[in-house]
Amino acid sequence: MATSGTELGELADDRPLLGRTSTAERVADILRTRIAEGYFQPGERLSEESIGKALVVSRNTLREAFRLLTHERLLVHELNRGVFVRVLAVEDVEDIYRTRRLIECAVVRGLGEPPFALDGLEKAVANGTRAAREGRWKGVSTANIHFHRELVALAGSVRTDELMSAVLAELRLAFHVVDDPRLLH
Repeated sequence: MATSGTELGELADDRPLLGRTSTAERVADILRTRIAEGYFQPGERLSEESIGKALVVSRNTLREAFRLLTHERLLVHELNRGVFVRVLAVEDVEDIYRTRRLIECAVVRGLGEPPFALDGLEKAVANGTRAAREGRWKGVSTANIHFHRELVALAGSVRTDELMSAVLAELRLAFHVVDDPRLLH
């Protein structure tokens, strides 16, 4: 049965709803940030009950957020055991760096002629330098992430920014398990 023009017009009235994010997406954003900050460590089991209670969200909403983050390779679901923050293998880290190199080199090659908006890059370098001088290696890691995010942002592409954000969130998992972050940076 064909849909009439009137019915499609009514459907078009719902278009503004597409711009809103779901509660599960907002919960995923919160958890993604907390994982990146090291609040939840690689290998740590995430408790549906305690997280749901803390954020005042239903188990279904939380499970959907977990599903989104599993799709982003930040969490793993183990049958009959629960959901855990992913622990990266050496091969994962190598692949992340290979992907980052591909994206960043493509951005730099495609930049065109100067001048470029370098304020974000300069700020990240300054923050990283200051954190290193003070021995705050978590701060160096954060500055590193910001530097690479700002570099890719020079492309002016929302899709490239989203792709890089996913790569960097996954990379942050590796930073949390390094024995001596000073050697890494």
